[in-house]
Amino acid sequence: MKKIRELSVDDQFEMLVLIKNADVRLAKNNKKFIAFTFQDTSGTIDGKYWGASEEDIETFVAGKVVSLMGKREIYQGNPQVKILNLRLPNASESSEPTQFMERAPLKKEDMEEEINQTLFEITNAHWNRIVRFLLNKYQKQFFDYPAAKRNHHAFASGLAYHTVSMLRLGKAVAKEYPEVNHALLYAGIILHDLGKVIELSGPMSTEYTLAGNLVGHLVLVDEEITKACLELNIDGAAEDVVVLRHMVLAHHGLLEYGSPVRPRIMEAEILHQIDNMDASMQMMLTSIRQTTPGEYTDRIFGMDNRSFYVPKEV
Repeated sequence: MKKIRELSVDDQFEMLVLIKNADVRLAKNNKKFIAFTFQDTSGTIDGKYWGASEEDIETFVAGKVVSLMGKREIYQGNPQVKILNLRLPNASESSEPTQFMERAPLKKEDMEEEINQTLFEITNAHWNRIVRFLLNKYQKQFFDYPAAKRNHHAFASGLAYHTVSMLRLGKAVAKEYPEVNHALLYAGIILHDLGKVIELSGPMSTEYTLAGNLVGHLVLVDEEITKACLELNIDGAAEDVVVLRHMVLAHHGLLEYGSPVRPRIMEAEILHQIDNMDASMQMMLTSIRQTTPGEYTDRIFGMDNRSFYVPKEV
């Protein structure tokens, strides 16, 4: 049986899926509807459940497995499902949410080992102690959480996978340019998105926390670095600590993208560039893998709502 992201336009289906998100909204006629994001191990698809009753709203909530009958369609260049019927699983059907969650393509143990080996290359004592302290503090969350609610690496263990991918890119860049401070770059890569373990609610039915919405992961991880310095009796005003904080605070690159400062050291600029590259590649590859050669991908919101052509014979 096909999975969510394997469906073609106009395919009708019935399958078990996980409700990743269920947002109750008001239509123009003032009747409630539910904007769903459904998920299985292949990815996600959105669908709207019109005229939802109060019972429907109470029954079909994020984190529940449901039997979805529908038709795959395209709306404004994006895939969606026309919901024909929705029900809870019967006694013979699986209702375990973790069976329907998309996961990183690498094992957690392998990612943990790769990151741990990189720690030996962070030769500055302050950076090494801070990184080790924060990884130990948030060990479980760091290797379980996604890197986002939607868009890039929005799957279980996506945060660690994004970090490992960036470390590999960072090591290639550092090898090409010997002037780069390897230790600073690797410390910044490992810490840059660590604030997402506070910004996001977890790998299942991911939502933004209050702190995530009102503060954001850049400031949250900066606060964690400051707290780590206090715990470890490290002078937070020392230059090496300040430049490490700059790495995480500047990694979005532009003020309008959430960075309180733009990159002002070489390693911070590299971190920003490879962060953007890895996020973009992950979004593109996800869409390309679901597209027949000779056709265009769905529009990718995180890439200026562009679609990409997949060549047939190149």
